[in-house]
Amino acid sequence: MDHSIPTSTMSLANASGKIPYNMTNDYMFRAVLQKNTKVLAGLVGSLLYLDPETLDVEIANPIILGESIDDKTFVLDVEVTVNKKTHLDLEMQVINYGNWKERALSYLCRSFDNLTRGSNYIDPAPAVHIGFIDFSLFGDAPEFYATYKMKNIKNHRIYTDKMWLSVVELNSIELATEEDRLHKIDQWAKLFKAKTWEELKAMATTDQYMESAVNTMYELSADRMVKEQCRRRAEYELYQKYQAEENARKDAIIAEQKAVITNQKAELADKDTVIADQLAQLAELKRQLADLQKEG
Repeated sequence: MDHSIPTSTMSLANASGKIPYNMTNDYMFRAVLQKNTKVLAGLVGSLLYLDPETLDVEIANPIILGESIDDKTFVLDVEVTVNKKTHLDLEMQVINYGNWKERALSYLCRSFDNLTRGSNYIDPAPAVHIGFIDFSLFGDAPEFYATYKMKNIKNHRIYTDKMWLSVVELNSIELATEEDRLHKIDQWAKLFKAKTWEELKAMATTDQYMESAVNTMYELSADRMVKEQCRRRAEYELYQKYQAEENARKDAIIAEQKAVITNQKAELADKDTVIADQLAQLAELKRQLADLQKEG
């Protein structure tokens, strides 16, 4: 069912001000990529350093856009088959739960485990997981676009080219390398984070795939059912962010209390040592006194 406002009443050219939901909202992210295959091909081409015109992309886990979802259990990652071979998983995650490395690895391994019964182990298609996060994966070494593969720790030989994971840090766009900019990955990140229609319309003039993405965002923003699902996801993410911050605050308080208790125990241990030394000295004095009394 099409929930959109009639095209005749819509005008991206006249749109201005704040965007209701940009593509850091994981529902809008999923909706744009599912609704517009051209946008999906443009993004995948940038991320994999491939010409989008050569790509046959298909979403393997489509959803019914606008249909209600269970916020507590539903994961809006986008499973993409590229040229009917490579398994690519795209995920938008702006909240840091402290488990991204393990989570991404779990998704990657699940995707790679695509052998069918009777197949040879040489047959699995390549599996790739690419996550968009709005925090630094390694706080001491932020990086805009990083790719990780299994390799020999001595000679650095890559173990396999059939599985790897990449991370785009949306909070580190200024760290984009020349190669990142060449493939316009930084532009996609800016598009995802854009907050106004003016920003998006300016970006739409620079690239046909981004122009298509902006048009699709505008269309979806006029769909009341999609907009409602974006709202629900935004509220859920805010709640999750609050819970994560609250848990971190409680953990900090517990850690501080443990540190205080540890210090108190150390102080008591020191006092016990002093008392034990004093008792030993007192016992020695008593012995000496007893010896004197015997001699007298």
